[in-house]
Amino acid sequence: MSRQKPSWMGPAIEYGPIAVFFGIYYGYDRIVEAYPIELLLETKSFIAATAALMVATIIGIGFSLFYDGKVPKVPLFTAIIVMIFGGLTVYFDDESFYKMKPTIVQAIFAIILLGGLFIFKRPLIKPLMEKSWKMTDEGWYILTIRFGLYFIVMAVLNEIVWRTQSDDFWVNFKVFGSMGLMVLFIFSQYPIIQKYHLPDEDPDNQIKN
Repeated sequence: MSRQKPSWMGPAIEYGPIAVFFGIYYGYDRIVEAYPIELLLETKSFIAATAALMVATIIGIGFSLFYDGKVPKVPLFTAIIVMIFGGLTVYFDDESFYKMKPTIVQAIFAIILLGGLFIFKRPLIKPLMEKSWKMTDEGWYILTIRFGLYFIVMAVLNEIVWRTQSDDFWVNFKVFGSMGLMVLFIFSQYPIIQKYHLPDEDPDNQIKN
């Protein structure tokens, strides 16, 4: 059973956890100063931010279930990966586990998209985006290849950043850099989307049929 979901709830569920991570990471010193208890004093800002992200992710999944009665496959997959790598990060007190998460996620997406295209001959990105974009099969094939290559590039880029740069740099890249690159990539695909766009069906023809 689905319920009427406020318009702001969707973006809050999608971007809320990463906003919580960013806020806790950069505001942790103030939190410790205000509440100088032993647990907080012994916890690093990155670990605390990761734990907060996990809690926010669980809350987001709960809201999705409450309002929609289900959780979309991609957000559910991402949430599972967050729980696994976030849990390892907190348990072992080692930031590298969570920093590797984007690499693993991007690599899996690339394998699924490119593998589905070349092994099963199916553009698996079509079921995810056909509600937003109406294109021919040729357009979906081209877009699938491009998204697959994009995910490979992002996986490699994340590995370079987290292995060579500071925690602050990686956090900023994670929150702003990767999102910015995704927006730029999607906008750069609009010529393909327009070229292979299918015309909207005529409502009069639908009524006649």
